[in-house]
Amino acid sequence: MDAVNAAPAADSHDLIRVHGARENNLKDVSVGIPKRRLTVFTGVSGSGKSSLVFDTIAAESQRLINETYSAFVQGFMPSLARPEVDVLDGLTTAIIVDQQRMGADPRSTVGTATDAGAMLRILFSRLGTPHLGSPKAFSFNVASISGAGAVTVERAGRQVKERRSFSITGGMCPRCEGRGTVTDLDLTQLYDEGKSLNEGALTVPGYKAGGWNHRLYAESGLMDPDKPIRSYTKRELADFLHREPTRMKIAGINMTYEGLIPRIQRSMLAKDREGMQPHIREFVDRAVTFTVCPDCDGTRLTEAARSSKIAGISIADACAMQISDLAAWVRELTEPSVAPLLDSLRGTLDSFVEIGLGYLSLDRPSGTLSGGEAQRVKMIRHLGSSLTDVTYVFDEPSAGLHPHDVRRMNGLLLRLRDKGNTVLLVEHKPEVIAIADHVVDLGPGAGTAGGTVCYEGDLAGLRTAGTLTGRHLDDRAALKKTVREPTGALEIRGATTHNLRGVDVDIPLGVLTVITGVAGSGKSSLVHGSIPAGEHVVSVDQAPIRGSRRSNPATYTGLLDPIRKAFAKANGVKPALFSANSEGACPNCNGAGVVYTDLAMMAGVATTCEECEGRRFEASVLRYRLGGRDISEVLAMPVAEAAEFFGAGEAHTPAAHRILGRLADVGLGYLTLGQPLTTLSGGERQRLKLATHMADKGGVYVLDEPTTGLHLADVDQLLALLDRLVDSGKSVIVVEHHQAVMAHADWIIDLGPGAGHDGGRIVFEGTPADLVAARSTLTGEHLAEYVGA
Repeated sequence: MDAVNAAPAADSHDLIRVHGARENNLKDVSVGIPKRRLTVFTGVSGSGKSSLVFDTIAAESQRLINETYSAFVQGFMPSLARPEVDVLDGLTTAIIVDQQRMGADPRSTVGTATDAGAMLRILFSRLGTPHLGSPKAFSFNVASISGAGAVTVERAGRQVKERRSFSITGGMCPRCEGRGTVTDLDLTQLYDEGKSLNEGALTVPGYKAGGWNHRLYAESGLMDPDKPIRSYTKRELADFLHREPTRMKIAGINMTYEGLIPRIQRSMLAKDREGMQPHIREFVDRAVTFTVCPDCDGTRLTEAARSSKIAGISIADACAMQISDLAAWVRELTEPSVAPLLDSLRGTLDSFVEIGLGYLSLDRPSGTLSGGEAQRVKMIRHLGSSLTDVTYVFDEPSAGLHPHDVRRMNGLLLRLRDKGNTVLLVEHKPEVIAIADHVVDLGPGAGTAGGTVCYEGDLAGLRTAGTLTGRHLDDRAALKKTVREPTGALEIRGATTHNLRGVDVDIPLGVLTVITGVAGSGKSSLVHGSIPAGEHVVSVDQAPIRGSRRSNPATYTGLLDPIRKAFAKANGVKPALFSANSEGACPNCNGAGVVYTDLAMMAGVATTCEECEGRRFEASVLRYRLGGRDISEVLAMPVAEAAEFFGAGEAHTPAAHRILGRLADVGLGYLTLGQPLTTLSGGERQRLKLATHMADKGGVYVLDEPTTGLHLADVDQLLALLDRLVDSGKSVIVVEHHQAVMAHADWIIDLGPGAGHDGGRIVFEGTPADLVAARSTLTGEHLAEYVGA
């Protein structure tokens, strides 16, 4: 071929080449991923999909982009280490759209997270009547402040004093400080007003009679300790409850006296709820009531911000509207002076509707969105983008989507590809795998049994490849021949949480009940808003597990306690020695196993600790053995091996064996006991949470989409687990979209017919067979198609 007709060299880079990837459990993986195509990565949970896509390809792309900025700018950016890989060629700019839940900051809403709120504020500052001022006047995160005073200015070598004043008009409601809710303390939970202090009136944890917290009040001299609290004078009650901190002598010691309410707010309520001890958390949940702010009616805005309107609508009304309705309202506004702003706002709101989130409102707190909703909110930024030749990386975009919504999502993914972009998906659902141009199947197992490429090629080849994914791709669960009979019913009457329309429903007990419906139809509102969270209800939601790299399955499940006690008993020493976070920690690395060196804007370096060689324990601790193993060897065992080890013989520990059995039951037999929680995939974390709750005494289990992050082969195992729970006398209620779980249910409750104000009603309740026969709802049609009815 002569040089004239040769293709330009620039056109030869059609692949993203990965060579020798060793991140996490990957075993020297080498793949070629075609550009400008849609590639799906499949494999069982824990097989290494995220390690390859997110921790190798996407991480290196982001690191290289960060390196193009100056050292000064890099100092403000998160530093990223280079992934463990030999060669990464042909990378393009990666945009990561993951399932990390949005921050649960009380000030973050859908509007603030997507720029739609910012555009609305500009719109109202330009067109609202009466005119208030800048966009800050409509922001619930900006307080109104003003001040005046003398400033010294240097002029012509002389210092001149001038009077200056300033004021900022903000939109923050002063009563609730822009949160929309105010907290009140229920005084009946703090003390028994019929008793005196000496009779033990205080019911706050840690304020028992005789303790210093109690003596502070009883011996202060400000109130009579033998008089019932209900008989206090106004002065005594004010001193008891509200007095400012005052230095005084109490019981002969100089102390700071403070009213009970500010003291509790400072010592207990200022802390993060998650970090509280269980008995304190229980008290706070009882004593603190969150009520809608009476000044702003929960809108978070000042009266002035609510009084400025466009066509009779205030910014508070606009943010409370369902986004599909707001889009229609904005479309009717025609004002040439703000035409570019209106165009941009319309585009953003239309993207919400197109992506299936038209049922949200802009004032919805972003912490209340599910993982799937959060991911789609992040996608909105990219839908209308003119950028091409970008790599979009998605983590299970079908999570939380009804089969009806999955089709729309597929269309959006194909549109992104057709604009000339590379789309990489980590996905399990056959409906999404079906649209792939290229498939990379990792496995064959999970954890150490995974990390290799079992197949790469097109979809037709996957079906005949004989891999676990290929074999299960056409699996279809059949409808049950017989369903279980309920033993009772959980009655819900007049449920009105969020978009529910006074729903009355009986949820059968003693059976497997599946609650389904399109995204936004009201499933979570029904389950979490109406099922009373009592002693007998165990709720396993999708909230992320909090944990540092020091946390691992053994610490999270409470497994480490019986193991430490068994080691201590066998060796005649104290249990604290066998904790890497306590006395047994290697002094050089403080029990972390690695030593970190911070290199400012360069990526920090983590080197294995030389003293303990990454084992995390002091050498003297490793001399103590149980069943021939030291504590670091036990933590390196997979769950399945550890279950055998603690099940019989010298190391027989029933308490540890029970917990390990539950971990194996939820399909986590391959995890090592000491693997940091930060390295677990989303599906693994949820199953770990399920395993810890399986020991709870509850009779009713409420599970929120337990198939998220599960491979087709793992779904069978999950169904077997749900069956075991029901057969042991529990009632299992599952919010789910997966047709295999629906087909396996004893009873289905279908909400809809649409999302937002088009949903919130029960459109079907009965057995799966009846739903398929009736085909009266969207769920019924998709389930009938799935089971081939």
